Amino acid sequence: MVSVSRFFQRLVFVLSLAIFASLGLGFVLGEFGWFGVHAGNDQDGAYNQMRVYAEVLQKVQSDYVTDPNINDVTTGALHGLLESLDADSSYLTADEYKLFKDRPTGGDAQEGITVSKRFGYATIVNLIPGSPADKEKLADGDVIESIGGKSTHDIPLAMIRMMLEGKPGSTLEVAVIRPTQPDPEKMDLTRAVVEPPALSEQDYENSSILYLKPGVLTAARVDDISAKITAAGKSRKVLLDLRDCTGDDLQQGLRLANFFIKQGTLATLQGQTFPTQTFSADPAKFITDAPVALIVNRGTYGAPELTAAAFEAAKRGDVVGERTFGEGSVQHTFNLPDGAALFLTVAKYQSPDGKKIQDEAVTPTVAVTSPQDAIDAGIAPQNGDEMLDKALNLLKAKGA
Repeated sequence: MVSVSRFFQRLVFVLSLAIFASLGLGFVLGEFGWFGVHAGNDQDGAYNQMRVYAEVLQKVQSDYVTDPNINDVTTGALHGLLESLDADSSYLTADEYKLFKDRPTGGDAQEGITVSKRFGYATIVNLIPGSPADKEKLADGDVIESIGGKSTHDIPLAMIRMMLEGKPGSTLEVAVIRPTQPDPEKMDLTRAVVEPPALSEQDYENSSILYLKPGVLTAARVDDISAKITAAGKSRKVLLDLRDCTGDDLQQGLRLANFFIKQGTLATLQGQTFPTQTFSADPAKFITDAPVALIVNRGTYGAPELTAAAFEAAKRGDVVGERTFGEGSVQHTFNLPDGAALFLTVAKYQSPDGKKIQDEAVTPTVAVTSPQDAIDAGIAPQNGDEMLDKALNLLKAKGA
């Protein structure tokens, strides 16, 4: 059992965080990562929240079946509190934060997956073909229920991503729940150095349509796309396949959109205390006004979602497929006095029509059911690539 003074220090901290999350008003981050209360009409509500939490904690202490470990209770409350805000906000204990800061960087092996959290558990967003995860026939939407025997529900997302990395040849024990198999399946994944997928290029309709599938949206990959569409000429139609495409550098998604959108707002970025930023198309970076279409799916994550949102708002071209994952935010790290840390989302990207990408994702203008969704709905999926066929038909109908 922790000392009374230590217990109340943690209690005050948890209560402050709880008020911050539940009210979302009247608080500012102090120089040392603490929260202070603004005077105002919300104070009564804040005190009520504190009383409720104190009463719950008192009942846990006095009436739970065993004498609880207050440190564990508090840590669990903090983890749950931050993750109730969004998947990218996390609380790391002092030990977790030390491990995170001391992690090796550069050249580490991995499983070849993009992972986030859905419904509290680590979820595969997309994966790289030929990667260790692909060889185990994992797929987007699969839930990683545990890593090394520990439930991912109890592990912050930042730590999950760190645990997936390691030395080439090292193994990682995971338990996976698939949509068609509710019981967890245990397996060992062997980490490997995984190269991002190459830019895929193909010609359709007697070379009148240039098909490009980037796989990732890094600065270098967006440069490659720029070179391809510049070489194609301004009259050649373009089909961008952004399915299962990941981009952590969100600005690259706006760069890509700017190649096809000459003027106007591409996105905004704003938060409660974050200075609002507006990202406008630069006419100097515009390349082509030829007909264009995009294909997206649930594995479209981050930067390419900003591309799709900008296309829709500008009515620049059809966005075909299914709803994207929903990722587009900025986090700041706040160091806490006991060595712990908060990874807190402080701003979110919005489409020009005001939709927060992280909250609402991107809904295609032309919806096409994915094969997996058809199976889940009890519908026999079509043969071939229905999303690709639909996008090509829409482009073929447009004049050069």
